[in-house]
Order: sequence, then C-alpha cells, then structure tokens
Amino acid sequence: MNDNLPPLRCADCDAVTPSEQAWRCACGGPFELAWSPAFDPTQIARDRWSQWRYGAMLMPPNVPQAAWTTLGEGMTPTVELDWSGQRLMVKLEFLMATASYKDRGSATLVTWLRALNVTAVIEDSSGNAGASLAAYCAAAGLSATIFVPSHAAAGKKVQIERFGATLREVDGPRQATTDACHAAAENSFYASHAWHPAFLLGQMAAAWELWEQGNGLLPDAIVMPLGQGGMLLGYYRGFRALQEAGLINAMPRLVAVQSAACAPVVAAWRNGAATVAAVDEGESIAAGIRIRQPVRGTESLRAIRESEGMALTVSDEAIGAAHQQLARQGLFVEATSAVPMAAVPQIRATWGRDLRLLVPLSGSGLKGRGSGELGEQGSWGAGGAEELGRSERGRWGSGGDGELGERGQRRRGVGAQRIL
Repeated sequence: MNDNLPPLRCADCDAVTPSEQAWRCACGGPFELAWSPAFDPTQIARDRWSQWRYGAMLMPPNVPQAAWTTLGEGMTPTVELDWSGQRLMVKLEFLMATASYKDRGSATLVTWLRALNVTAVIEDSSGNAGASLAAYCAAAGLSATIFVPSHAAAGKKVQIERFGATLREVDGPRQATTDACHAAAENSFYASHAWHPAFLLGQMAAAWELWEQGNGLLPDAIVMPLGQGGMLLGYYRGFRALQEAGLINAMPRLVAVQSAACAPVVAAWRNGAATVAAVDEGESIAAGIRIRQPVRGTESLRAIRESEGMALTVSDEAIGAAHQQLARQGLFVEATSAVPMAAVPQIRATWGRDLRLLVPLSGSGLKGRGSGELGEQGSWGAGGAEELGRSERGRWGSGGDGELGERGQRRRGVGAQRIL
C-alpha cells in the first residue's frame, strides 16, 4: 500500500481513514479524497491528446506518471445540431475506448488503484461502468470481477468477458446486483464507480475540456442523464475548480434528467428536500439510470441548486422519440444517452429558446440491439433491457468457450456466473 496517498474523508461525518481501508464510512456515508485538484492552465500538457493533458492536476504529485493508465480517453468533439428548429451542441462522450463516458473515471480510478498496489477488484454496474473498469484493469494488469443485472445489455456483457474479467450476472432488479456485490466486498477491494472518489477525478476533466475547446466560452446550461450522479458531479467539481482559479465567473447551469419511472433526485428537488430518499425502481428503457437511491444523490442535489439548474423527468415514449431523432441526424446512442435530449423542450419552455445548451452523449447504441433498442419502425420492443434480440445473428448461444460463433452467436463462457 502507498502510505503517501491522501487519506479518505467521509462526506457526511468528516471521519478520516487511510486511503486503502474501506469503501464507505462506518456511518454509511461516501468518502471524499482529503485532497482536491487545483486547476492551473500552465500545467496543461498540450502535446497529450487525452484527458491526461491535465494529469498534473488530476493526481497528487506523489502518484508517479508510470501509474497513469490510459486508453486515450477524453478530448471528445462537440457537434452542433438542429433540434426541432433550435441549435444546440452535443459532446460525443461515447467516442472512447469502451464506447462510454465512464472511461474518464475508470482511467483515474485504476491509476489510483495501481498507486495503492491493488491487484484484484470487484464492481457492480448496469453495464457501462463494469465494461469500462474491466478494460482499464486489463490494460493495467489487474484482475476484475464484475456484477451486472442479468437483464443488462448483451454487448456490455460481451465486453466485460472479452476484457478478461469474471462476469457475475444477478437476477432481479438493479439493487439486487448492488447487494450481491456489497456482500462480496467484505473480502475484496470494491472499486466502485459510485463510491470511490478517485472515479470523479476523471469526470472533472470534461469540464476543463469544454473550457479549452470553447476558448473560455462555456454553454449556458449542460443537460445530462443522472443515475449515480458521476457525470453531473464531475462537471460541477471541474467548473468549481475553474472558478477557484479565476478563469470563469460562473459555471453553466446543471440540468439533471431522470426517467419518470425512477427519479429520486427529481423528487427531492421538487419537494425542496435537503437529502435524496429512496424511491421504487420502476421499469424504464433507460436502464443505465435506474438507481433508486444514488450514493452521491445529496451532493448532486446541492450541485443542481448551486448552479441554478433544475431536475426533470421524461417518459419512455419521449426517450424513444429523442433516440430516433438523434439517429436521423447520424448519432446512434443508447437509450440513456437520449434521456437529456428528450428534456430539451421542457428546458426551452422554462428558460427560453435562446439558451445555449450542451448535452453530453454518454454511451454508444452499438452495445446492444434488439428488444431494448429502436425497432424497424422506430418503436421500442417489449423487452425493456438494452440487449441483443433473439435473431439469428444476435442471440446467446449455448456453447461453453465464451467466444462468438460463426454466425455472431455468443456462447456463455465459464467466466460467466448467474446469481439467483
């Protein structure tokens, strides 16, 4: 273990513990690093075309560059779209190694784990975070066990196994996967994208990129899906660092969008609550944000309010329509990525049509076709999960070698285990 790394401090009770000891405080609260990045534009390594151009600020100085782990994440382009007669910008965050914005956080989390000399980890995920962590663990030589819901997108499960991680599928709602992983965490290092604060370091880089790409000019508001809140908190903390450096006067308004079927942060925002309570985990095509009680929900709520933003819900019907509208403009994303686009009419109605909006598109639609993606006529299938259908070219095979068959079938390998 590396005793020189900053300790962890509980966000709820301020208790301090060594950086490698636990994944949450004894009081149940999430940890923060007892250190925070300070943005300094003179420290940007302009010859690096990844988020590690900010490496001197993303990591404490006693984390050696040899530990930095990268698959080229970050520096994603922005594209202007005509959205129902109004212009807005989208940031193509799915253009990363595992086709998800989660690669930003996985890069810094795995770097932190390497500095701690961790060699094996576990994680639970609806798919994207698990696939991303599996990839970065493979790149760094760490072993990983990833717990996912059995209904998770097939393409994401394929990624996890191909990267060499052990896949454990859990039947039931998303919370059942978390519970199974927490039980395993009693004897393993829990490298959670929701709980470990090092994951948020990489997410901060997206804010710095926008500042660089816009030559200091930022959008008026950023609209994003919210599950555990990692993306929103990354932007919030990144913009706050820019403010503290005197480089911006005010951060963009942060708009969180959740599925109407599972919207704990929206409920708290509407009710004027100070904390986020658990809600029922309803069915939604936006599987990536079906989180009944986000780990950092209270901080997310505070960030929305401090930025003078808002929290909104959208229906599956609206998500499906936005998904199709994006596809007709050449952008094929997963359902969760279409969630903020579905909320644009509500935002325009509240704040006016001239507001400069930016939407990060979080994940690619290529990870799962069939029952949870748009059908031939633009309708959503009945399956509800973003996964492969049962067509000849996309069904799960019954073999045992974990490889794709000649016709594109995936055989269940020995590394995949199901927990009932």
